[in-house]
Amino acid sequence: MSNDQVIHNLLMTASEVTATVDAPIETVDIADWVLNLPDAEYQRCAPGEHIAAGRTTTDDGRPMSINVENVGGSLVIQHYVAEVHEPHHCHMVSLSDAQTAGVWTKAHVTWDLRVEPIDDKTCRFINTVTVRPTQGFLDLLAQGGVSFDDAAAQQQAATHAHNQRETPLYAASMGRRALTKLAAN
Repeated sequence: MSNDQVIHNLLMTASEVTATVDAPIETVDIADWVLNLPDAEYQRCAPGEHIAAGRTTTDDGRPMSINVENVGGSLVIQHYVAEVHEPHHCHMVSLSDAQTAGVWTKAHVTWDLRVEPIDDKTCRFINTVTVRPTQGFLDLLAQGGVSFDDAAAQQQAATHAHNQRETPLYAASMGRRALTKLAAN
C-alpha cells in the first residue's frame, strides 16, 4: 500500500460554514473567483493564516488552485484540482502536503464552494471542507503514539475555526468581484 493512498472510510474533518454574499446570484461566478484569486486577496481572506495562492493546470489541462496556509499550526500546501468549476458550484480535490511538528505527510482535502439565492440582491455562500487521511498520515500517528480519534478531534477544531474565519471574508471578496464586474458591464 502506498503511503499516499487515501483511506476513504476514515473522516478526519468535516466543516461547513455559510456567509452572505452581498451581490445578486447571477453576478457571482465562484469558479472564476477561486481559480483567478490574486495572491494578495487570498491573504486578506485569512490574515496571518493564508500565505500564498496561485493557479496552474494539471498535465491534462484541468484548472488547479495552489494554496499555502497555516491551519492550526500546520503548514499545508494544497494542490486543488477543479473537478467541477461552474458559476455557482466549484468542487476541488487535493492530495495536500502538510507539515506538522517538522514532519511532512499528506492528506486528502476536498473543498466544495456553492452559492444559492437568498433574494434578488444577496446569495448564500456555503464553504465545505473535508479531510481524509492517507496511509502515510496514519503511519505517522502510529509512530508518534497518537490515536486517530485524538488527531481527528484536534484537526476538526482547527479546520472549523479556520473555516469560520475565512468564509465571511471569502463571501465579501466574491461580492466585491461580482459588483466590480457588474459595474464594468
